[in-house]
Amino acid sequence: MATSFVDKARILVKAGKGGNGAVAFHREKYVAAGGPDGGDGGRGGDIIVQADDNMSTLMDFRYKRKYTAGDGGDGQGARRSGKDGQSLTIRVPRGTLIRDAETNEIIHDVSDDAPYVLCRGGRGGWGNCHFATPTRQAPRFAKAGLPGEEHDVVLELKLLADVGLIGFPNVGKSTLLSVVSKAHPKIANYHFTTLFPNLGVVFVEGGESFVMADIPGIIEGASEGAGLGHDFLRHIDRCRLLVHVVDVSGSEGRDPVADFDAINEELKQYSADLAQRPQIVAANKSDIMMDETLLERLRTRVEQEGYPLFTISAAAHKGTRELVQAIAAQLQTLPPVQVYEAEYVRRPETIDSSAPLEIREENGVWTVEGPWLERLIANVNFGDYESRMFFDKQLRESGLFARMEEMGVKDGDLVSMYGLEFEYQR
Repeated sequence: MATSFVDKARILVKAGKGGNGAVAFHREKYVAAGGPDGGDGGRGGDIIVQADDNMSTLMDFRYKRKYTAGDGGDGQGARRSGKDGQSLTIRVPRGTLIRDAETNEIIHDVSDDAPYVLCRGGRGGWGNCHFATPTRQAPRFAKAGLPGEEHDVVLELKLLADVGLIGFPNVGKSTLLSVVSKAHPKIANYHFTTLFPNLGVVFVEGGESFVMADIPGIIEGASEGAGLGHDFLRHIDRCRLLVHVVDVSGSEGRDPVADFDAINEELKQYSADLAQRPQIVAANKSDIMMDETLLERLRTRVEQEGYPLFTISAAAHKGTRELVQAIAAQLQTLPPVQVYEAEYVRRPETIDSSAPLEIREENGVWTVEGPWLERLIANVNFGDYESRMFFDKQLRESGLFARMEEMGVKDGDLVSMYGLEFEYQR
C-alpha cells in the first residue's frame, strides 16, 4: 500500500535533567576532618536538530511523538562529578521549519548544516564541597539538578529548491524533471496528483547548476485545502522561480488558457507574494498538438501577464535545452532561496508562586528552596537584564523578601538558591 507524503508533524521534545550534587566527606587514614568533598551533578543532555539530505519527508515523526535526552548523573564523593547526560540529535529533511506549537512562531529554519540546540539540558546541582565556609565547615546539604527545557513544536517541511514546476496533474512535470536532471520520478498517464515532491539537480553548460522541484499537481480549490493543496502549496514558498507547465496538445480536451488562469488564481488565493513570483511558462506536449490555435491563444494570454513562453515537448526532448538555459539566466538575476528568520521569543514559564518556600539561615548564609523556585531558576536567562528583572519581580511578589526581612536578613548576607548565589540588598 502506498504511503502518503508527510510534511507536517507535531512532537514533544525534552532535554535531560541535571544530576544531583553529592553530600560526602573526605575519609582518609591519618587525615583528620578531611572536610566536604561531594561532587557536582552532570549536565542534562541537549535536544539537537540537524539537517539530513537523505530524508525527504517527516514520516519518521508520524508514529513517534516524544523525544527525550539523557539525564545527568549524580555527583559522587572525592569531588567526582556526575556524567553528563547524552544529547539527542533529531534528524530532519533540509528545509524544515520548527514552529512553536502554541503560537505558530518560527523558532528555527533548518536550512544549513549547523546543528541547532532546540532544548538545553538542565544544570547539574552543586555538591556540598561548594558550600563550606570558615564558619560552616561541614555542610550536610547539596543542590538538586535543574530540569531541562521542554518544548511542544511543529515541524513543517518546505522544500529547498531554486525552481518549482507547477501545473495541473498529468501535464508532464515529472517527465520534464526526468529529462533535464538525473531525477527518476514515477511517470504514468494518470489524472490524479503524485504524492511525493521530487527534487533534481539540473546542470547547465558552463558548470552552473540549480535545484528543480516537481511540485505535485495543483487542483482547483487547492488554496482552500482541497486535495493536497495546503500540503504542497507551501513547498513553492521557497522557490525563486516558477516554471508553469501547461498541456497544449488538446488530447484530453483541456483548455490551456483556462488551466493557466486557474493555477495562477490558486497561487493568488494562497499567497499574494507567491502570485508575484517570477514565472516561465512551458507549453508542453507540442509534438502531439492537435490544434495550433490553442498554443497561440495561450501565448497571447501569457504575454499579457508579461511572462516568457517556451514551446517544448519533454517526452521528445524538444525545446528543453533552451528552456533550461532561460531558467539559468533568470536565476542569476534573482535573490537566493529564502531562509526564514526566527520569530520566536522565549516567554518565561507561568509559575504558581503561592506555595511557601523553605528558608534556612546558618552563619549568615540564607538557603532558599522550593519546587516552584527551582522551575523559575531553570527558565530564567540571567545574562539578560529583562529576565533578571522578571526574576526579581517574581520573588518580591511571592513575599519571599518580606519573609526573609522578618527573619532578620541583613544587607551583605549571602543568599543561596539552587546554585545561584548573591548578596542580599534591600
